[in-house]
Amino acid sequence: MPLEPRPEPAWLRPTWLTPDWPAPPGVRALSTWRLGGVSAGPYASLNLGDHVGDAPQAVAENRHRLRDAAKLPAEPTWLRQVHGIAVADLDRALPADQERPGQDAAFARTPGRICAILTADCLPILLAAQDGSAVAAVHAGWRGLAAGVIGATLGSLALPAGELIAWLGPCIGAASYEVGGEVRAAVLAEAPAAAVAFTPNSSGRFLADLALIARIQLDGFGVAAVYAANACTFSDRARYFSHRRDAQTGRQATLIWRTGP
Repeated sequence: MPLEPRPEPAWLRPTWLTPDWPAPPGVRALSTWRLGGVSAGPYASLNLGDHVGDAPQAVAENRHRLRDAAKLPAEPTWLRQVHGIAVADLDRALPADQERPGQDAAFARTPGRICAILTADCLPILLAAQDGSAVAAVHAGWRGLAAGVIGATLGSLALPAGELIAWLGPCIGAASYEVGGEVRAAVLAEAPAAAVAFTPNSSGRFLADLALIARIQLDGFGVAAVYAANACTFSDRARYFSHRRDAQTGRQATLIWRTGP
């Protein structure tokens, strides 16, 4: 009598955080942890970034595993992130012979088009229309926040800000994110109210709160319904990759998509 196949241990499967927010009907989202992939060394184990030096076949397998485990309707659109403000319209197909330009946000209204952001300390931001008609994802490091990536994404969505909800995903926490005065100056040039997100420290530098900067900017644009993971990628080594902590490391992904008409 053939043996019954044993179920795969949970730690061998991709794992993720499900955003705690009042997601509109037909909107799905997740933010991966670093567990459940095949990558080794500093990329162990569910590295989803193909630009960080990991073996391409390992990244491909990790992406396959995530798609299978999460029952994704399609392959996520993996952007070429450059810390800028260009926004991808996923409702418009890219010509097969055209390389994707540098983009740090994406939006979609078509069901099954998955917006994806890769991070390893930067802040992933998810946006959704309260009626579920549109979704977006934003890569928000300090450079993107200073350059106006939130405003660029809201402008591309072309929806009243009061009709949107936002979720701030895992990022480096303020206690671990020391920056220089030039970073503070660049961010405040875009959002003067964000001065409260910088705390001077004893070395003459500042501890920066990325999530608070984003919350202040969203509020300034009129997005009042903002929720947050309150998870620090730097301090939680077991769950998250962190560039500031490890330098050579992988990337986790934060995804959002529509499922219905």
